[in-house]
Amino acid sequence: MAPGVSNEKKTDDEQSSKENFIHLCNPHLEKMKEDILYHFALGTGTHDFPALFGDVKFVCVGGSPSRMRAFIAYIAEELGLGSPGCDYPNICAGTDRYAMYKVGPVLSVSHGMGIPSISIMLHELIKLLYHAKCSNITIVRIGTSGGIGLEPGSVVITRQSVDATFKPQFEQVILGKTVIRSTNLDEQLAKELMECSKEIGQFNTVIGNTMCTLDFYEGQGRLDGAICLYNEEEKLQYLKEAYDSGVRNIEMESSVFAAMCNLSGVKAAVVCVTLLNRLEGDQISSSHDVLVEYQQRPQKLVGYFIKKSLGKME
Repeated sequence: MAPGVSNEKKTDDEQSSKENFIHLCNPHLEKMKEDILYHFALGTGTHDFPALFGDVKFVCVGGSPSRMRAFIAYIAEELGLGSPGCDYPNICAGTDRYAMYKVGPVLSVSHGMGIPSISIMLHELIKLLYHAKCSNITIVRIGTSGGIGLEPGSVVITRQSVDATFKPQFEQVILGKTVIRSTNLDEQLAKELMECSKEIGQFNTVIGNTMCTLDFYEGQGRLDGAICLYNEEEKLQYLKEAYDSGVRNIEMESSVFAAMCNLSGVKAAVVCVTLLNRLEGDQISSSHDVLVEYQQRPQKLVGYFIKKSLGKME
């Protein structure tokens, strides 16, 4: 025991001071007798949130329900909490909007594609964690992306999410007024994830900025959409400018994810694998088997991080 450290039981005030609870930026919620999380098919009047989710410490979110179901099966095996072929029920089975799975202290939730879809999910997820009285939560988005200047299969841990003009901000119109929010992510968490990748030693991983766009085609400078009114030279010039500004990958969810986690006082990270190098093309042409292996890389990295955080390393 360190010098000067007492072995006496900590008081409630001392204990709670070390607990980082979810912060809700909405005073109106206190006046509500019941909070219905419509898109999750859950509600405080029908479900015991502390009993169901109170032990959650890690939340992993990703685009597709099948990917998040695969992740919960993977992390269950890694943590020794499941058996091969074990079925993990969808907690949100009452809706087809999102899927949610849980094993031990890990919650796995799908968020769909794009800013509007993940934004809706995050509003209800953050409220769920608040109502469950969860503390010291880490949320990680795992997904796929287009790389810039990186070999396909590289993993990018996001330093900052930037918009299509390379600014680290999320812009939203609320009540007719433009509101700008910070998109910084937890620097220490990013470093810890990077260290985990080095310990795994199986794939290239970098820390860099992630550009979050409003669509998959024109917003990302693709030449293969139904509409394209710019040429290849203009596209490459734009992507090179993005690279020079520190951008290493492009996706469609990180900005609002970072902004909402910041406002809620939640430690967060974005870990995405790159499926192609956008400086060399627009279409994803790798084989199915190769893409499946690529998509498992963020899962492996975050799974390793969770195991290490829980002291479950062999």
